[in-house]
Amino acid sequence: MPNLKEVRNRITSVNSTQQITSAMKLVSAAKLKKAQDAITRMRPYAGKLRDILENLSQSIDSSEGIYSRQRDPNKVLLVVVTSNRGLCGAFNANVIKRANLAIETTYANASATGHLYVLTIGKKASSFFSKKSGIQHIASHDELFSNLTFESIIPVAEKVMQLFVKGDVDKVDFVYNQFKSAGSQIITLEPFLPVLPPEKSEQDNQSVSSEYIFEPSKAEIIENMIPLSLKTQFFKVLLDSHASEHGARMTAMHKATDNASELLKNLKLSYNKARQAAITNEILEIVAGAEALNG
Repeated sequence: MPNLKEVRNRITSVNSTQQITSAMKLVSAAKLKKAQDAITRMRPYAGKLRDILENLSQSIDSSEGIYSRQRDPNKVLLVVVTSNRGLCGAFNANVIKRANLAIETTYANASATGHLYVLTIGKKASSFFSKKSGIQHIASHDELFSNLTFESIIPVAEKVMQLFVKGDVDKVDFVYNQFKSAGSQIITLEPFLPVLPPEKSEQDNQSVSSEYIFEPSKAEIIENMIPLSLKTQFFKVLLDSHASEHGARMTAMHKATDNASELLKNLKLSYNKARQAAITNEILEIVAGAEALNG
């Protein structure tokens, strides 16, 4: 049976921890609302823009579509997106685990030849991949989440796009958490470059394909709209990960608060048992002393 002082100290410690986790849950809930609104507004626009971009890529040749050139994926760039902070459950571990799986299977050839490159966004991914052998960790952009705006991500998106245009990499993919709800995130491996036409099923072949009237000219659209669409997709990925992080942290802190409440209940029960045992011992000692004096 633990003594009263030890149990009191543990109760005080768990109380303090519970207050911290409860406060972090409230902070994440407030930030989640803003991040969720941002990705909810962005997703339909980015999705439709991506559809137009894929349809447009079908009608241009390789000389025009510099972002649609399909090459053997001998040189691969993997953009891994995690968070800068922990205390969000398995949020970061799941992304790193999925990236490692892709490196060992899908991109095994590029990894074996030393042409697998990793660009990280988020301190957790940067810390892991900077120490991992067999890949080339070319850059970290952990500062993006401190000021997540479309203007702040443009230099990084343009850097990735230029690597593909120059032929330094043949394929670019994202690994990140796609936001589904506050309590659920989807680990996603999403292609970024090259821009491929949509896959057609038999039903699609029988239906009428979408036709667009280009205004201004197709050349001007290729020059301006495709890079804008790619930057928008890049921004959407970061918004998805940002909202997922706050959802995962809110859920983790909620569970931690509940666990602390359960632990407090058990500790208070142990404290009451120890206190009752101490009182009983004192009573027995008094009674025994009184009996000895009477005898």
